[in-house]
Amino acid sequence: MCALVSLPQGLVWAPAHAQTQPLPAADAAQVLRPRIGLVLSGGGARGLAHVGVLKVLERERIPVDMVAGTSMGAIVGGLFASGMSAQAVEDEVLKLDWDNVFASRVDRQNLNQRRKEQDFDVSPVVEVGIGSDGVKAPLGSVSSRGLESHLRRLTLSARRFEDFDQLPTPFRAVATDMETGKALVLKDGDLALALRSSMSVPGIFAPVEVQGRILGDGGLVNNTPVDVARDMGAQRLIVVNIGTPLAGREVLSTFTGVTAQMINILTEQNVQRSLQKLTAQDVLIAPRLEGLTSADFNRAREFILLGALQAEAMVLRMQDLKVSEAEYAAWQAARRQRQVPPAPLQYVRFEGSRLTQPGNRADMLLTQPGQVFDLAKAERDVTVLAASGDYLRTDYRLLRTPEGSEGLVFDLEDKPWGPDYLQMGVDFSADNRGRSAFNLKLVHNRHWLDSHGSEWRNFVRLGSAPALGTEWYRPMDLRLPDGLSGFVAAAASHQRRTLGYHRNPNGPLDAEVDRSTTSVLLDVGVNWRELGELRLGLINEAWHDGINLASGPYALSRASTGSVSRWREQGWHMKAVLDQLDHAFFPTRGWRVEAHYMQGRSQARGSTAQGDGAVRHLEAQGQWVRSWGDHTFLTGWRLGLSEGVMPEVPRYGLGGFQLLSGYTTFQVSGPQMALVRAGYQVRLVDSGFTRGLFMGTSLEVGNTWQHPSQLWQGSKRTGMSLYLGTDTAVGPVYAAVVNSPVVGPTLMLFVGRP
Repeated sequence: MCALVSLPQGLVWAPAHAQTQPLPAADAAQVLRPRIGLVLSGGGARGLAHVGVLKVLERERIPVDMVAGTSMGAIVGGLFASGMSAQAVEDEVLKLDWDNVFASRVDRQNLNQRRKEQDFDVSPVVEVGIGSDGVKAPLGSVSSRGLESHLRRLTLSARRFEDFDQLPTPFRAVATDMETGKALVLKDGDLALALRSSMSVPGIFAPVEVQGRILGDGGLVNNTPVDVARDMGAQRLIVVNIGTPLAGREVLSTFTGVTAQMINILTEQNVQRSLQKLTAQDVLIAPRLEGLTSADFNRAREFILLGALQAEAMVLRMQDLKVSEAEYAAWQAARRQRQVPPAPLQYVRFEGSRLTQPGNRADMLLTQPGQVFDLAKAERDVTVLAASGDYLRTDYRLLRTPEGSEGLVFDLEDKPWGPDYLQMGVDFSADNRGRSAFNLKLVHNRHWLDSHGSEWRNFVRLGSAPALGTEWYRPMDLRLPDGLSGFVAAAASHQRRTLGYHRNPNGPLDAEVDRSTTSVLLDVGVNWRELGELRLGLINEAWHDGINLASGPYALSRASTGSVSRWREQGWHMKAVLDQLDHAFFPTRGWRVEAHYMQGRSQARGSTAQGDGAVRHLEAQGQWVRSWGDHTFLTGWRLGLSEGVMPEVPRYGLGGFQLLSGYTTFQVSGPQMALVRAGYQVRLVDSGFTRGLFMGTSLEVGNTWQHPSQLWQGSKRTGMSLYLGTDTAVGPVYAAVVNSPVVGPTLMLFVGRP
């Protein structure tokens, strides 16, 4: 039995053996239970163990009167405080795809075609800003966009509560003021933003600006906020400490290891100070999470189970906190989420961005004034805004006026390292036959040159196949049904590469060709939502082949002729690209189709090229990918048709990895070309630094022909490959064995685009 003792701090339980007088029956009816505070510490993925503790508290009918949390503890505690049950929180945690939650950008299928196409040149993982003050790095290595989207959705029912004391369970989150270094207790405002602010791990997540303050992870100063719960009026505490323990000597040999250890030291020091404030009546639950790290979000089930197991071990210590079934049912009813019926939106506006003009593209959004708020539409609109690549944060808020009307505000934060972006990549290849190539690639993008969203893109490639290109791109005000939007673009480029020419693919090398192409284009086009784009415009190309003859019969036959081919092609062209691959390299689902048609006039200029007059050519390719678990099947095709100018060294060539594997690049060449490919790949292991390690194989069948009417007639050539590969921050990396009947097996290693 327990009796009631009155103290200045409030009402608390006293054990049965305490020296108290029996209470009159009337007074006994007024006996109140102690106010129970739940304290949840931070620790990244380890904080998912809090969900298991909540499940045990609910099963044991132990009511919680207030919650204080830090970082991941704030997120779990805040969702619980908003009215969600422990089971509902667990369901949400388990169904999340954590890889996508922390993805640096939206799914590739949702990007516009300009962003998708760049993936084939440089990896989208590494991006820095450049400006008059030098190079600027991103504020965090991981995006919080996915996390913010989920927090917003899960806290919508609590949007009417500005004061966190009015939530179904009073709540506090702890963050760090990064300018003063002091703890900041978040007790009112936007609940979703407060939860995100508390979890801003330095170097991982970018800090958040709230009411003029730059907020970082609360774990730096108060990872286990015992004092915060006391200040809320808690008389008994249930404290769950899942802080990350200090690492061993083996991690201190790297910069990242030392940085992580430094943060853990700071955190552990303030945790110990907090735990010293616990009393004998408080309950400390410390789940044993050996072998699990703060980054193991995909092991959520294990964290939840271990949290529940440790709470089970402390059940006897919490027996005096239990209440009857009727009392617990009443407590649950009082804190149940109350859904606010949606109302017509009085306005839709944008806030936060100083650089961009998203209001000029408001018609791209599904949410419009006058509509009833629709969660699916709002989340799709946030995805569209994030897909532009302009923002550090894309969020939305429902604002309610005192009169009861609602409006939707899209809360945007420009990337501090923009709007000039620089990306780098490399292409490197080598094989056991002594052949190698190397290219360094730089891509510069300048966003929002004007209020229409014009962009300027520059590309430089230095090395074995140098290239230089520039494009100006301007969206138009033209808006058509089904998400079609217009644009104009002007581009110029020059590139050069060395080709090995074989008149007979089964024979020796006849010549090395230095082929250069200079192009100027002026296009109008339309974007079709996130599916792709169509361009129509004028094209002017100048071609130059410098032919360096090798020894042999071909060299003797050319002794009295020139060794240069020059010709120009002018006319109109049309290009269509539809791309729904989930990744440019090692895709696991989706499809892509690309076609380019040109028609015009050609003119040979004092060279061995023939065919002055009409010219037309078509290049097309496609790919389809589907996966079952870790197993992926891929099919692809490539086609090239041409009429008109006939340079001595043909326009099209096959050879190289998955383009008749085993043949050297351009070993099989001709005016017409066709190839089909089938492949299989399996993900062997996951990795925290790449998308995983893949093993795959491919079989290709194709050839070249002299005239379009001969296409796919006669014998075909085959090639095959077996490879290990991974997608990294510098691009794809492959180790492959390729084989063809003509050349035989070849061992290759290459980085970048095959």
